[in-house]
Amino acid sequence: MLKIKDVMTKDVISVKKETPIYEAIEIMRKKDITGMPVIEDDMTLVGVITEKDVLRLFYADEDEKSKTVGFFMTRPAVSYRENESLQSVCDFMMINYFRRVPIVSKKGKLVGIISRPDIIDYILEQRRQSAEVRSETSLLISPVT
Repeated sequence: MLKIKDVMTKDVISVKKETPIYEAIEIMRKKDITGMPVIEDDMTLVGVITEKDVLRLFYADEDEKSKTVGFFMTRPAVSYRENESLQSVCDFMMINYFRRVPIVSKKGKLVGIISRPDIIDYILEQRRQSAEVRSETSLLISPVT
């Protein structure tokens, strides 16, 4: 069974809940991501901040505009464990329209993130490998003239 840890991104861009909201938005834009996990100092996952969450700033008063990620984030964060099946998280993302899901260890510590592009890259890699095998097989069984 293919596990999430085999496909997830391990180098995760994250923020803490004390991060000023505009700083978090700058990180998302600079890194070209649509959301990121929110963690404690010990890497415990506490939430997720997404583009959808920060759209609230459009309607915010001046007091809200000075708030931190903790005010805007979605909590609790939906997460999966690194040893769960890739199929389970893929099924979840299809049904719930999530773009990304944080991945945690047994102790709830952030260890990765899996996104739609991660799964699409895996699908494409499987197709390439399958094409290579077909090509090698056809060379082995081709009639020699």
